[in-house]
Amino acid sequence: MVWLGALGGVCAFAVTAAVAFLRQQRQSSRVADRLSRDNGNLKLKLDRLEAMLNTDEQRVIVWTGNGAVPQIWGVLPEASGVPRTPAQLLAFGSWLTTKCATDLERKLDTLFNTGEAFSITLKTAIGTYVEASGRTAGGAVVLRLRDLTGERQMQAELAARNARISGELHMLHALLNAMPAPAWQRDAEGSIVWANKAYADAVDAPDAASAVREGTTFLDAAAREAMARERDEDGCFRARMPIVAAGERRVFEVTDVTANVGSAGIAVDNSELEQVRKEQGRAEEFHGRTLDQLQTAVAIFSGERKLQFYNAAFRQLWDLDPAFLESQPEDGAFLDALRAARKIPEQADYRGWRNKMLEAYQSLEARQSWWHLPDGRTLRVIANPHPHGGVTYIYENVTEQLDLESRYNALARVQGETLDNLSEAVAVFGSDGRLRLWNPAFGRIWGLREDQLDAVPHVNNLVEQCALVEDEREAWDALAGSVTGLVDNRTQAASRMERHDGTVLDYATVPLPDGGTLVTFVDVTDSVNVERALLEKNEALEEADQLKNAFIQHVSYELRSPLTNIIGFAQLLTNPKFGELSVKQGEYADYIRSSSSELLLIIDDILDLATIDAGIMELDLSEVDVSKTVAAAVEALKDRISEAQISLKTNVPDDIGTMVADEKRLRQVLFNLVSNAVRYSEEYGTVDVSCTREDNQVVFVVKDDGCGIPADVISQVFNRFVGHGAGSRRQGAGLGLAIVKSFVELHGGHVDIESAEGQGTTVTCTFPATPQASGKVAAE
Repeated sequence: MVWLGALGGVCAFAVTAAVAFLRQQRQSSRVADRLSRDNGNLKLKLDRLEAMLNTDEQRVIVWTGNGAVPQIWGVLPEASGVPRTPAQLLAFGSWLTTKCATDLERKLDTLFNTGEAFSITLKTAIGTYVEASGRTAGGAVVLRLRDLTGERQMQAELAARNARISGELHMLHALLNAMPAPAWQRDAEGSIVWANKAYADAVDAPDAASAVREGTTFLDAAAREAMARERDEDGCFRARMPIVAAGERRVFEVTDVTANVGSAGIAVDNSELEQVRKEQGRAEEFHGRTLDQLQTAVAIFSGERKLQFYNAAFRQLWDLDPAFLESQPEDGAFLDALRAARKIPEQADYRGWRNKMLEAYQSLEARQSWWHLPDGRTLRVIANPHPHGGVTYIYENVTEQLDLESRYNALARVQGETLDNLSEAVAVFGSDGRLRLWNPAFGRIWGLREDQLDAVPHVNNLVEQCALVEDEREAWDALAGSVTGLVDNRTQAASRMERHDGTVLDYATVPLPDGGTLVTFVDVTDSVNVERALLEKNEALEEADQLKNAFIQHVSYELRSPLTNIIGFAQLLTNPKFGELSVKQGEYADYIRSSSSELLLIIDDILDLATIDAGIMELDLSEVDVSKTVAAAVEALKDRISEAQISLKTNVPDDIGTMVADEKRLRQVLFNLVSNAVRYSEEYGTVDVSCTREDNQVVFVVKDDGCGIPADVISQVFNRFVGHGAGSRRQGAGLGLAIVKSFVELHGGHVDIESAEGQGTTVTCTFPATPQASGKVAAE
């Protein structure tokens, strides 16, 4: 019975445990299902939050532990200057300025250590501004970077500019405080707002702040009236005036400038300088009266090489304009004036002689030179340098002693220097045919030794020595005929010879009045070689230009076929019949279509230019309705005009009528002009298209109020592949105006362009209403 009772109890316990287990299992299953659903919802929320972070224009960096790799979300435009790759983003010094990178790292260190939040504005390496905010959240450190745009960007720039200007102003004030000259600054109402220490000392104030607070004035009433009356157009006043400073009357050099925010000035004490000037003036006056009594000419030049004093003998010696002497000319200008009046020795190398004379300013001892003047006088010139700078010149007239010697030396020097320094070979033959005069260049060109020339050879002997080939002999025979010929009427002759060693000489013969003959030889080998090289290079460039045109034409034709396929398949992709696309896929397909269409237009332009260059462009002339053609060109640009938010105005008279032209090319010209005007117009700008008929001509004018064309670019705008960019929307291939010019000139018209930077551009195309040719016109 006990056994049966125990067995019954065990069975009852087993049944009860099984029931409880099943009930617990069902409850656990419900809890697991609920947790699974919650986990899915949390994952969905997390994905949505990450998507929101990635779509917002910000970069979020989260550090969750020491040494852990931070997580990064979000994007910023490339124009913000913030890199996209994590490695570059975390290397702050690579995309921020040095100061901003240091500030950010210091703020992050403080945030990690103490949890102190921050928000600062950072400047990137490309000049843009980014807002950086640091916070702690749930044990993590979060750094958010946002691009500043609009007013916030402007505020950041103004803050940076204000900090820079404040630093510069502080530095300028510190510099002025260190100067011994009084300096001050006034506001627009004329009240003192700042002064330096020297200003306070000058007005007997304890310090600069007291002088500013009490408004103590450094200048007296007369000085202030003179300042207000004598300012120049730029608002600057500069004058030397006596002023009482620190209880003493002194002379100051006062400079004061005004602006719309007030004025600023400085006064430099020149009292001691004025006293020295007065003493020096009295000494100079005494010495001047003494030197005026001398019969020897004396002139004193200062350290700046300006004429400071001259006596009566000097004025009488040179007989120059008194006004010129009173203007205190420089020593070099004085010598130039003497040379212009032919009152100094004739010099083959005047510049070298002049520089040698001016070396007296660097000399330590007196220098003596002899001047043989063209009027026959001879001067002994003594240049005595002054220890403190400047030179005293003494001109002693020794004409009577050296008259004959001066004449002979001047003649020999002029003749010798002239011939010896000529680059041309010069030879003079007497009436007997013998060599009378030559220069070193003559011997060098023909390889003649000096002893051979000193022997006074006959021209026939020179022919035997110099003529080594037949061409040289013919030229020398002609020269010998000119030298020894007994012709009554001798004339000049010139020709060219090519020597056996490849050198080329231009030679000329000139009959002299005494029966002799002057012969000159000029080596023109380099010029001839350059001319030949230029001819060869020009031929090579023409050939290269032909190859370039052929290459461009071939490549353009090869590109059209695959580009047409790309456009066709892009159109098929956007057709709902072939399947639905996502929004992004639709945008990308539209980008493919628009980019391919623009590339096709560029290829068509290149083909047109290549056809024009090849001389096979033909115009299909017919009666063209001008008004409809203008409307068609404008209609083709309707979407681009609307996208750019440009206002287009057309002014085409109703009675404009028709003209004979190629309608397709005329429409292409108008399309390119309007497209170009839209590209370079500012947002909400205006483009005017007008057409008039004048004297059997049809004139189209396209005008915009955009950025204009710089002066250094306007002469090149009709060249191919030449353009000027002023923003991403304004970049083009540089073919539009080249196509316009080519097509207008094919019609027998011409194109004019007027533009100024910042004032817009006006392009005028003038077509003949009825070209002389009809049907088809071939390009030249």
